[in-house]
Amino acid sequence: MQSTLDTPRGPVAIRPSRESDAENFRALRLQALRDHPTVFGSDYATSAELPLSHWQERMRKGAGDDSTVMYVAEAANALVGMTMLARNDALKMRHGGAIYSVYTHPIWRGTGVADALLNACTDYARNLGMRVLHLGVVVNNASALQLYLRNGWSVYGVEPESIFYDGIYYDELMM
Repeated sequence: MQSTLDTPRGPVAIRPSRESDAENFRALRLQALRDHPTVFGSDYATSAELPLSHWQERMRKGAGDDSTVMYVAEAANALVGMTMLARNDALKMRHGGAIYSVYTHPIWRGTGVADALLNACTDYARNLGMRVLHLGVVVNNASALQLYLRNGWSVYGVEPESIFYDGIYYDELMM
């Protein structure tokens, strides 16, 4: 479940979340929402108001079971990346799921962290016997699109006006 990625910036642990990650995860997630408001469904203001107990519970649930896992990338006792796999709940759809919340801290981009997080989720899904994974990427998020294409994902459709931010609607590519 845990692996180590050697990067030019030093080693990075790729692992499921722990309750003790709550404060660091909150900071990373809020940074992602603040700096990239058009690429996530959640918004900064609402998320910033959530109590620490919310983040602790999210980290507990992300530790990994037969339906959900939250992978984090940790370097020098700081979280530098994250992504989540969620299995479909419906009995006849449990062979599939989705990947959400992919984010890498800017200074760690280009080091393979995002690829490792994505691969950890797909490996986890494969070990659960999942056959189909989906994700969405806002059409103007070129770096994320390249990440997914590089890792074997393909576009199968468009969700029009999936995100609305600051008076503008953004389409999402479905992969």
